[in-house]
Amino acid sequence: MMIQNKKIAIVGGGPGGLILARLLQLKNVAVKVYERDFNAAARVQGTTLDLHEDSGLKAIREAGLLEEFKKNYRPGADRMLLTNENAEVFLSDHEGKPEADFGSEHFRPEIDRGPLRQLLLESLQSDTVVWDSQFVSMEIQNEGWLLHFKNGTAAYADIVIGADGANSKIRPYITNIKSFYTGTSGLMGSVETPETTAPYIHKLLKDGKIMAFGGGLFFCVASKGDGSLAYYLSYKTDESHFKNLDLANKKQMLSWFKNDFAEWGNVWQELFENAETPFMPIPIYCMPLNQTWEALPNLTILGDAAHVMPPYAGEGVNMAMLDAVELSECLTSDKYKSIQEAISFYEVTMRKRASIAAQASLENGDMMHSEGALEKMLAFFSGND
Repeated sequence: MMIQNKKIAIVGGGPGGLILARLLQLKNVAVKVYERDFNAAARVQGTTLDLHEDSGLKAIREAGLLEEFKKNYRPGADRMLLTNENAEVFLSDHEGKPEADFGSEHFRPEIDRGPLRQLLLESLQSDTVVWDSQFVSMEIQNEGWLLHFKNGTAAYADIVIGADGANSKIRPYITNIKSFYTGTSGLMGSVETPETTAPYIHKLLKDGKIMAFGGGLFFCVASKGDGSLAYYLSYKTDESHFKNLDLANKKQMLSWFKNDFAEWGNVWQELFENAETPFMPIPIYCMPLNQTWEALPNLTILGDAAHVMPPYAGEGVNMAMLDAVELSECLTSDKYKSIQEAISFYEVTMRKRASIAAQASLENGDMMHSEGALEKMLAFFSGND
């Protein structure tokens, strides 16, 4: 194995980076994960993640973690309501939906980000993750790289893998191709005790999720295992729209919502009145579908660092985890003449696969923010039954 005596540095401790570290350690490869969070207790925000059979779940299986995953996923969290802007339900799969069926093509079990991260961390050797290591720069040293971090430390690695997200600091060392703004922006919020502070939405959720459509706005609310809920809304707007809002001011944010989306019913307002602040703005970007670059002998990227895409097909984390599977296979295979050839094969395959997923995400996003979105989504989900 070409990397048997190599030191591997993974920059970024998200699902893609952590599952890659696990897969490499199963092959007795020396690997470190450099993560900017101060420690493992750092709060992990965001809505739940749904893992797909041929990508996210495939990675879990390859890592030998399926039984642990089954202990931590949330049965029923994938059950969904489709509503209009007044929270009138047009489709519910809370009754009649089959029970969990691991191995089924259409089963997409949901897991909160925190428990997923924790089970991945617990699968690694105790000293694998180096916390409080925000990447700043790196330079070539011998046949590898010397990495520098914000806390003043440095580390050498023979091979560096960037798993540091959409704003990757590793990516520019590989390519100058940048993502483009898709014309859509999102806003994320959360409510810690919805049972008492957002009772109407809490009751409607039934520990699952709500997808609401109206007037070009997409509104998604998801329950979380700790009893809280997270919500995400998005619509077509200019890239700098949220810069004019005070995201820490609940009254201003509620006023903005009532003014810009006046046709939306009062039931949604409790999510703004009782939200944790600040809200999180999320301009939606996508890498060019035809991006390409020449492979390097000791550096590559995965996940959003390689192919950030809109969230409207649920492919982001799944593509990252599948990247990890395929990259680990390439790096530990004996069929390539060099590490550079192995990286090249991985990158060509990864870009082609990610481009297809990104195209689907862009198309779904257009549909979900279009006139008549609810009717289109009803037809879409009816066709998948």
